[in-house]
Amino acid sequence: MTFSNQNRTETLRRMEEEPFDLLIIGGGITGAGIALDASTRGMKVALVEMQDFAAGTSSRSTKLVHGGLRYLKQFEVGMVAEVGKERAIVYENGPHVTTPEWMLLPLHKGGTFGKFTTNIGLRVYDFLAGVKRSERRKMLSAEETINKEPLVKREQLMGGGYYVEYRTDDARLTIEVMKKAVENGAQAINYVKAEQFIYEDKKMVGVRVKDLLNNEVISIQAKKVVNAAGPWVDKVRKEDYSINNKRLRLTKGVHIVFDQSAFPLHQAVYFDTPDGRMVFAIPREGKTYVGTTDTFYAEDKDIANPKPLSSDIEYILKSIHYMFPSVKVTEKDVESSWAGVRPLIYEEGKDPSEISRKDEIWEGESGLITIAGGKLTGYRKMGETVVDLVAKRLGEETNRSFDPCQTKHMPISGGDVGGSAGYSKFLNQKIAQGTAAGLEKEEALYLAAKYGSNIDQIYQFAEDYQNRQKEYNLPASVYAQVMYAIKCEMAAKPVDFFIRRTGALFFRINWVQQWKDSVIQLMAKELNWDDITAENYKKQLEKELADAITPVDAQSNVEAIVQ
Repeated sequence: MTFSNQNRTETLRRMEEEPFDLLIIGGGITGAGIALDASTRGMKVALVEMQDFAAGTSSRSTKLVHGGLRYLKQFEVGMVAEVGKERAIVYENGPHVTTPEWMLLPLHKGGTFGKFTTNIGLRVYDFLAGVKRSERRKMLSAEETINKEPLVKREQLMGGGYYVEYRTDDARLTIEVMKKAVENGAQAINYVKAEQFIYEDKKMVGVRVKDLLNNEVISIQAKKVVNAAGPWVDKVRKEDYSINNKRLRLTKGVHIVFDQSAFPLHQAVYFDTPDGRMVFAIPREGKTYVGTTDTFYAEDKDIANPKPLSSDIEYILKSIHYMFPSVKVTEKDVESSWAGVRPLIYEEGKDPSEISRKDEIWEGESGLITIAGGKLTGYRKMGETVVDLVAKRLGEETNRSFDPCQTKHMPISGGDVGGSAGYSKFLNQKIAQGTAAGLEKEEALYLAAKYGSNIDQIYQFAEDYQNRQKEYNLPASVYAQVMYAIKCEMAAKPVDFFIRRTGALFFRINWVQQWKDSVIQLMAKELNWDDITAENYKKQLEKELADAITPVDAQSNVEAIVQ
């Protein structure tokens, strides 16, 4: 089944004409996980997303599939056990989008974590999370800690903890899960907004949706509707008559990116801030990124486009200077940044960092099922739990039975690389193929690592381009990625390609500046844009570039860091 906006009209027609077992509202990682689980159990599934897939929280996280060490400190033992085990499953099912990353936890006198409690905590963490032997924690002396990362503050340093987290590309993880759902028969489309529920005898039987690219309105019929809209969960629920008294509490997290020449971090570090919080600093693709903040975010603010404030940047810079005294970065050194909104479940009287990241399922009298809260790491398990409930309700109402969950040992799209054990061999084979197709060795490695077992399609686009006139002034590697995003990953706009399909706006911003005009020219031809549409999409991209570099003045958008 094709997954492209070149077939948009046909996709919408099918969604209007075919009755579905399940319609999912929301195309972030949670919605994608539900779509994959349901489609592999024999359900007929549709999914609509009002922005691009992963455009909300699912492209603006800390980009870690992590076990949640800090939840152990809050005595959320069950969460540590579950997300720790899920972390390993996510890795095995998609090694190309998830990479083990040794994390250094410096231990200073008077800091958040003490040496004894950290040793015990990490030992318990290994046990609860079922950590494999090769990745179990190590305790380091002060000297060993400095050897791992010489930039760490030496004053009152007692030692360090050393344990494994998993770095990911959150948006690509979401896209790969969505593509796997589509491979299994799900119908999914971006830039389509759920606007009005349809009822029969007070039971929800479908949704009227609006195509935001051409303003067409259609109705989608479905026996069950799941609201997986992330930060928009409450806004969706307000359209239903059977809303309950549960609600979200939104918090905002900001990350900033430096070139390694300005912040030459060698080792991922999880460290104390002056106000007793914890922050990550992570090296990636020749950059170092640092975050996150944790501030309450008002419901009436722009959830779709949260912005870093000057105060957010200042907070992270102070944290860097506190833990890495020799690093003299300033706001001028910030190459890029992003802000995301976390949809947490409201808990009275708690500060942002204290609110649980747990997930809950709410079921209305109308039959609307809502999944709220949760973490990136737990997406697969959340999908399983939601679809278990959907299967139960459909069974009660239609006397049908469905298969049990199939996703625990199912590679996602691009994940057919022989698991983590076979991944290195896979990469070596694909590097050789890429160079044979005319790519530089570094390019071939970069692409094979990003696209996994889908790399052959990328190489084919590159090879086709090598054999004809290069009319778009693009190198073959860029052309191939754009074509793949258009034809196989439903990219509709330049921002989709540069932010969600490649992550380049965050980690390769100069690359975006270099190729943006040629990419827009290519997308305009392939997607049949008129000049006005192309110009509007170019302005959108320029705004995203400006927002990534320039924080909002705190005076014009007051939002205090919670101390």
